[in-house]
Amino acid sequence: MCSENGQQLIKNAIKEHNLTAIVVGACSPRMHEATFRKAAEAAGLNPYMVEIANIREHCSWIHKDMDEATEKAVVLVRTAIAKVKLNAPLTAGESPVAKRALVIGGGIAGIQAALDIADAGFEVDIVEKNATIGGRMAQLDKTFPTLDCSACILTPKMVDCAQHEKIEILSYSEVEEVKGFVGNFNVKIRKKARFVDETKCTGCKICMEKCPSKKGLNDFNMGLNTRPAIYIPFAQAIPNVAVIDPEQCIKMKTGKCGICQKFCGVGAIDYTQQDQFVERQYGAIVVATGFKPIALDNFNEYGYADNKDVITSLELERLMNAAGPSNGVLVRPSDGEHPKVITFIQCVGSRDTSGCGKPYCSKICCMYTAKHAMLIREKYPDTEVHVFYIDVRTPGKNYDEFYRRAAEQYGVDYIKGMVGKVYNENGKLMVQGSNLIDNEQITIESDLVVLATAIEPEPSVRKIATLLTASIDTNNFLTESHAKLRPVESPTAGVYLAGVCQGPKDIPETVSQASACAAKVIGLLVKDKLKTNACVATPDEMMCNGCSQCANVCAYGAITYADKEFRVAGKTEVRRVASVNPAVCQGCGACTVTCPSGAMDLKGFSSKQIMSEVEAICKM
Repeated sequence: MCSENGQQLIKNAIKEHNLTAIVVGACSPRMHEATFRKAAEAAGLNPYMVEIANIREHCSWIHKDMDEATEKAVVLVRTAIAKVKLNAPLTAGESPVAKRALVIGGGIAGIQAALDIADAGFEVDIVEKNATIGGRMAQLDKTFPTLDCSACILTPKMVDCAQHEKIEILSYSEVEEVKGFVGNFNVKIRKKARFVDETKCTGCKICMEKCPSKKGLNDFNMGLNTRPAIYIPFAQAIPNVAVIDPEQCIKMKTGKCGICQKFCGVGAIDYTQQDQFVERQYGAIVVATGFKPIALDNFNEYGYADNKDVITSLELERLMNAAGPSNGVLVRPSDGEHPKVITFIQCVGSRDTSGCGKPYCSKICCMYTAKHAMLIREKYPDTEVHVFYIDVRTPGKNYDEFYRRAAEQYGVDYIKGMVGKVYNENGKLMVQGSNLIDNEQITIESDLVVLATAIEPEPSVRKIATLLTASIDTNNFLTESHAKLRPVESPTAGVYLAGVCQGPKDIPETVSQASACAAKVIGLLVKDKLKTNACVATPDEMMCNGCSQCANVCAYGAITYADKEFRVAGKTEVRRVASVNPAVCQGCGACTVTCPSGAMDLKGFSSKQIMSEVEAICKM
């Protein structure tokens, strides 16, 4: 029925029979309600006089018995008929569109989305919780499958963001509150205190050199070395502004020291700085909160907590990076010696149905392990490299050739099998596992063990999902509106998803998704007005007792209260009653179920309409 021929049948039937309402027995209203409403409107029928009976997802897809499914389909159609008899023609209103976009997250996904939106002429704010934009990509050394320098392709985009006249970077900031709806989101942003004035700091790093407290773990280098209490995360940081760690700073803990302030030539240090709040209005929001490697607390068999020479792949990235803790020289963290035998263990926490890890494939691990193995063999030909794997997955352009090059050209020893235990024996790491090809148990004496850990969404994504009323799955990935047809849109109108917050993906796929989000945002922001939902709440003032419960649950701030005069039994009385702003109301129905007096109803889904559906079912 959603095909061109099907829609034409509907249009012809409306005109031929002079129909006042129609019921379509088809798929989910969420999928094609707009399609059928447009068809009805084109034939001269009010679009809100259309009802859809979902006989696909609710019936044919879930029943194996044809007779039972048919009987249920009849019931579903009858309930839709009962409801449409009580439908009334509705008219959608209009609301203006704020010509500004918010991007939450300053990794490569957020950067790409912001640049594309800004290049179209719209203002964009990037909110990044860390002190610099760049995200996880800034921590990488090389990128697959081209093996080009990660910083070389990322930092120019970071600079473009900083210099773009339409982009404002709100680093070291977090979103605190989101109200409103598509086209008119009101967002409160917390700018955390850096204790350094961004407008004055020149990034000279003298304060870092003079700071006496230098024992803080360097988060950018995955804790493999230390940093001073006042620091710039890395050399190419944007903004290139220092930040003070108050938990490490001697001045802020004891009131003494203050050396950085004394040596700051521009007077940028301010120990009294407080968090600030910024409130702005946005037409659209892009979520690009990124990922983190999973914690290894549940994987004691690999000895990560007990052995310094058991590291994660991201820690290896920092060890191999020229700006890393060992200046690009690959060494063992325990003693600084060059490792001669390195063993990689794949799928640590990925494809794990035991409950310790994640049930999904993290998608990037096979490729970055092949990358690491090739780089090590190229730079240190005398180093043995072994890789334990379950399956090698290379889903991308030229990815399989990349993996084969690691195994065939660089001589990387791929072992199909799982590792049961990693333990220390006489100063060596013993990797005990199975070789399924040769059907034997093996133990490899290694100097360094690298764990290809699963990735998961940033923990902050749960808070963001709550603020945006966005859907989230059991693995904390944000859910797209439709997996095939609307892969970058959230079910919440005006909210778009880019990067690993939506699911595991590599850099090229992330950049593509970010640009897709930007295209959707631009398509929204070019409009001056949007049609509002006609199915809005409406109060019965005679029944309203002014309790404010509906206003308390309204996520959009659409309900207000005012005193109003009423004539009752010949007398005038003033009562406090609810009022709904139809331009703001999104028809969620929360107020209707909350109202204790039954005064609040929803157009298109009134209590009478719902009860008529229930009665139609009961009569069967």
